[in-house]
Amino acid sequence: MRRPVVSLFLSFVLSLTIAAAVPAATLTGRVTDPDGRPVAGARVLISGPLAVPRTVETDADGRYRATDLVAGRYEVRAIREGFAADPQHVTLADRDTRALPMTLHVSAVAESLVVTASPVATAQSRVADDVTVLTARDLEAHHVSRLADALRLVPGLDVTQSGTPGAITSVFPQGGESNYTLVLVDGMRANAFGGGFDFAHLPVADIERIEVVRGAQSAVFGSDAMGGVIQIITKQGGAPQASASVEGGSLGTTRYDASANGSSGGWSWGGGGERIASQGFTGLAADGTRVSNDDGEERAASGSLGWSRPGGLQWRATARLTWNDRGFPGPYGSDPLGSYSGVDRISRGTNNDRQVGLRLDQPFANQRVHQQVSVNYTDLTEQFTSPFGASNTGSRRIDLRSLTDAALGARVGLSAGLELDEERAVNTYITEGAGQQMPIPRLVAGFFGEGRYRAGDRVFLTAGVRAENIRQGALAASTDPFAPRLAVPESLVWSVNPKGSIAWFARGDQAGDTWTKLHATAGTGIRPPDAFELAFTDNPHLRPERSRSVEAGLEQGLWRGRLVVDATAFLNRYRDLIVEVGQSLRDFSQFQTDNIANARARGVELSATIRTAYGLHLRASYTFLDTSVLPVDGSTEVQPPFHLGEWLLRRPRHAAMLDATWTGGRTTLSGTVGARGRTLDVDPTLGALGGVFTNPGYTTVAASGSYRVASHLSVYARADNLLNRNYEEVFGFPAAGRTILAGVRVGTAH
Repeated sequence: MRRPVVSLFLSFVLSLTIAAAVPAATLTGRVTDPDGRPVAGARVLISGPLAVPRTVETDADGRYRATDLVAGRYEVRAIREGFAADPQHVTLADRDTRALPMTLHVSAVAESLVVTASPVATAQSRVADDVTVLTARDLEAHHVSRLADALRLVPGLDVTQSGTPGAITSVFPQGGESNYTLVLVDGMRANAFGGGFDFAHLPVADIERIEVVRGAQSAVFGSDAMGGVIQIITKQGGAPQASASVEGGSLGTTRYDASANGSSGGWSWGGGGERIASQGFTGLAADGTRVSNDDGEERAASGSLGWSRPGGLQWRATARLTWNDRGFPGPYGSDPLGSYSGVDRISRGTNNDRQVGLRLDQPFANQRVHQQVSVNYTDLTEQFTSPFGASNTGSRRIDLRSLTDAALGARVGLSAGLELDEERAVNTYITEGAGQQMPIPRLVAGFFGEGRYRAGDRVFLTAGVRAENIRQGALAASTDPFAPRLAVPESLVWSVNPKGSIAWFARGDQAGDTWTKLHATAGTGIRPPDAFELAFTDNPHLRPERSRSVEAGLEQGLWRGRLVVDATAFLNRYRDLIVEVGQSLRDFSQFQTDNIANARARGVELSATIRTAYGLHLRASYTFLDTSVLPVDGSTEVQPPFHLGEWLLRRPRHAAMLDATWTGGRTTLSGTVGARGRTLDVDPTLGALGGVFTNPGYTTVAASGSYRVASHLSVYARADNLLNRNYEEVFGFPAAGRTILAGVRVGTAH
C-alpha cells in the first residue's frame, strides 16, 4: 500500500523542478498607528491575481516590501493585534514600484489569513464558515498553559476534563461527539485511528494562532472532520525573536517552556520545548481515603525549518515530539449507585507521539497557479498499566496531499487535489487466531475540488466537493472465547461530501463605520469506524458515521469595528451512528453492531466583542444547544438506557462566557467567568450499564495578571477556579479547587 504513495510523491517532486516566470512589480509602504508612530511586526495581506494571497511583515521602522508581484489589481490590508487598517486597492503594471502607506485604527476584528476553512488561505472577513481565531497574544494575556483552557474561550465548543489538569480532556463541537473534530498541527493530522484525540497534552509554547472552524468540513479534509476542525499554527519565520518562562504553584505544579522563531535571507525557522509536572490532587475521596496516582509529567519539543526563493520554490520541514506519563486514580466523586470501589493506585498511561512532515510549494504561470505537495508521518503510541495488566495502543499514518490552486482572473479561484492516507491501528486486545496481536489497516483516497467566486467586495461564494474512497483491509478470524469473530473480508466504501457557503456584506465591507455581514454554510461530514468498532463486530459492511450541517448567521460591526456582534444558528443531523445492537434492537439488525442510530443537535451561538482605545478588550458569548436522541432506523426505539428525545451525554443546554483583558503601560490584567448548565452523564463506575444521571451546572472564575519589569522581563500569576467551587465537568471526576500559579517570562517577542 505504500508503493503508490511514494511513487506519487516522487512524481510531484519532479514536477516542481520546472522554473516559474518571475514578475517584476513591487509594493512598498509604511504602517503607522493612530498617532503616526511606526508599527513593527504588523502583517500586510496582499490579495489579487495570485493563486495564494501574499503576507509580509513590517520591520522595526514599520516598513514592508513585497516583490515579484504579477501585474494586476490588488487589495492590501494591514493588521496588528487590536488594530486594523481600511483595505487599500492598487493596480500594478509590469516592473512597477508603488508605495502604499497605511494607518491602523482600533478594531475588535483582527483580520487574518484563515488556512483551515478552505484549501487556499482566505481573509477571515471573506470566510462564511463559523470561524474563531485565537492568537498568541490571547494565550499570553491569559497565561494559558494547556490547549484546552484556550478552547474554553470559543463559542460552540464544550470542553470536558476528567479531573485535574492533565486528565483526559475531550471537546464536543456544536453537540457532536468527542471524536468528531479533526485536529491539525501545521497541516499534519494528529488524531488517532478513528478520530479520537486527547486535548490535555498538546503544548502551547510555540503557538502563533489557533483556528477553530465549526460544522462539517469533510468536503475539504475528508475523514474525521465530521463536526469541525481545530488547527494549531506554530510560530515560523518573521523578525527573530525568542522567549522562555518558568512557573510553579498549586498541586505541586512546575512548568518550563522556551520558543524561538525568525528568518534570515531565504531561510526561516521556528521551534519550542516545554515540560510540565504536577502532583495532582492528593486530598480525600468520598469514602475518606487519600487520593493518589493523580500525578503526571509532560515533555514536548517541536521545530521547523524552511527555505524560499522569491517568486519560486518553497519548502518546509516540520517535526513534533511529545511524551507524557500520568496516573489514573479513577472516579472518586459522585457515586449515585454506591458502586465506588476505592482509589485506583495502579493505573498509569504513557504516551509517545511523533510527527514529521515535509511541504513543497511552487508557483507557476506568473503565480496564477500554485502547486503544493506535502507528506507527513505520524506515530502515536500508548502504554497502559491497569489492575488487569499491561496493554498498548498505537496508530501509524502516512499522509500524502497534493493541491493545485489557480486564479482565473481577479474574481474566480479554483482548487483541486488528491489526498492519500494509509493508516493502521494496533491494540493488545485486538487479536487474531490463537491470540496474536492483529493490526487494523486502512487506505483512504480523497479526491476534492473547490471553486470560489467574488462579486466585487460584497459577495463571496464557495462551493466544493470531496469523494472519499475508504478501503478497509481484511480482518482475520479470532478464536478468543471472550470475543470470537469470523473473518471479515476487505471492503470498499465511497462517500461524497459537498459543501457550499456564501458571505454577503449587505451593508458596508468592514471599511466604514458600520457593516452588516450575512453568512451561511451547508455541508456533510464522515467519521470512519475506529479500531475497536472494526475488531469487535461481525458486520462486514460497517460504514462511516455521517453528518449533515447547516448554519446561518449575521455579523454586525459598529463604531468602525470597535464593537462586533455575531449571531449564528446551526442544525446538525447525525446518522449511521455505530451502536451495539443488543437484544432490545435485535429485530432491526442481524449484527452485533450496526449503523442504525441517529441524533440531532441544533442551537444558537451569540457573541459580542468590544475593544476600546484605552486598552480594554471584552468578549462575551452564549450558546443555546438542543440535542436529542433520535430513533434507530426503521423503528421508534432507541438504544438502552437512553430514551427517545433525551439529551446527548455531556452536552449542556446553556453555556456562557465573559472575558475581559486590560493593558495599560507595563500591566496586563484578565478575567474570565464561565458558566455551564446541567448535563446528562452515565454512572462513573458502571458506565451506561448503571443508567443515566444529571450532572449539575456550575460557574467558574479565572483571573491573571502580568507586570513588565524591564523591556524583556515580566512576572505573572494566574488563578483558576478563583472562588474554589466544587464541580465535576465529567460526572464522578471532581475538578481541581482553587489553583494559583506564578512565573517569570523573558523574551524578545514584540
